[in-house]
Amino acid sequence: MDTTSIKNLFKLKSVPIEKQEEQLPKTEINTSEESYEESRKRTYHESGYRDSSRTSGNHSTLSICLDAVYSKFQNEEKEMVEKQQKLKESYINEQKNRETEIKALTVSQETKEEQLKTKNKEIEVHQQNIDNLKAEILDLPRSPEKYNVKATKGASAKFWIGLILLIPITLYLATFYISTSYSAFFKTFDPKITIIQSVLDAKAWERAWNDGFIEVAFVTLIPFVFLGLGFLIHMFGENKTKVNYVKLGLLFLVTFVFDSILAYEIESKLYELNKTFDSPPFDLKIAFTKIQFWGIIFAGFIVYIIWGLVFDFVMKEHREKDRIRSEQEIRQKKILSLLEKITALKQEIEEITASIGSIKELIIKTRGRIEELQNIIDSVIIPTKDYKRYASEYVQGWITFIGEKIAVSKTEKQMMIESCIETYETNLERVGANSDTQNLVYLSAL
Repeated sequence: MDTTSIKNLFKLKSVPIEKQEEQLPKTEINTSEESYEESRKRTYHESGYRDSSRTSGNHSTLSICLDAVYSKFQNEEKEMVEKQQKLKESYINEQKNRETEIKALTVSQETKEEQLKTKNKEIEVHQQNIDNLKAEILDLPRSPEKYNVKATKGASAKFWIGLILLIPITLYLATFYISTSYSAFFKTFDPKITIIQSVLDAKAWERAWNDGFIEVAFVTLIPFVFLGLGFLIHMFGENKTKVNYVKLGLLFLVTFVFDSILAYEIESKLYELNKTFDSPPFDLKIAFTKIQFWGIIFAGFIVYIIWGLVFDFVMKEHREKDRIRSEQEIRQKKILSLLEKITALKQEIEEITASIGSIKELIIKTRGRIEELQNIIDSVIIPTKDYKRYASEYVQGWITFIGEKIAVSKTEKQMMIESCIETYETNLERVGANSDTQNLVYLSAL
């Protein structure tokens, strides 16, 4: 760097120190006409020139002088109350905003903590309801009337007894109708066998199987017809209306007629097997006089009625049992619903807890920022851009003296100036007023 560029950089003053001193009264006179800023810059320039004259422009001494200049600048800035207030205004406003933010965060935290308590209470209530429902499920079979359930205790035992009775009766009816239907419609009677063997053939199904598909299908499926009629009797008996009573009567009549047909066919075959030339043709009048005719009817029809009554009883007991089970299932569904609500509430609690944690962290950070702002407000704010300007004026005065008053070679003088500039830049770095941060503020707590 040559002397010309250095002069351009610092705008060196060409007025000798003696002349400056002579002009000091004039400067004081014109101070009121100059701005405060220009007056302050001139003062720093003159101080630099004067201090350089006292130390012969030594750059090592310049470093100490710049430290003193910085301290002087700090004290001057500290005394400028209005300027400090203006510099701190943005920090004060931010502090107020942060305090307002903390209040809002605190209210939000309290609201969420209240929500947390409410959710936990809801879980406790749901859990208590679940425990009560479980207890009701266990107690329902013992005391259904306690829960306004119209079901008698011990229904399960009656149900199983009725079911045990129903099974052999069903097997009896199946055996009876398979045998009698085969005897009535397909069997050829043998005079050598007894009447009982003619009516109740132990090998009826086997013979029907040997006779053909139609025969075996008929004798196999016909018991289900009577069982179906018995089921219909139970269904019509569920609703006690006049129409259903008429239907019940017709079902009993149909069953009786069918049993009568079977008895008539069997009795007719027996009559034909034993009749003589003097015997009249077989008809209903003759059939009504035969004991076997009525025996076949009652062996099927009466047992059929008994089966229907037992079946009806079993179904009613099962309904009683179902009523209790239905109430238990209703309560079980309520338990599942409550468990789903508890799961949803726990998830909400986790979210609220996480939110509260985030709010607490934000409050801590905000309070930390408020403390930082308070430290800034309590400190002296040093506008480094301004310091750089005044320090530059001081160094300009220092170098002006070197350029005008130091009697050394041009090369040596240039080296001195460069050393002073290097010292100046080092000072800017140290106080945070380098070119990269010249628009920031440097804080110093005094």
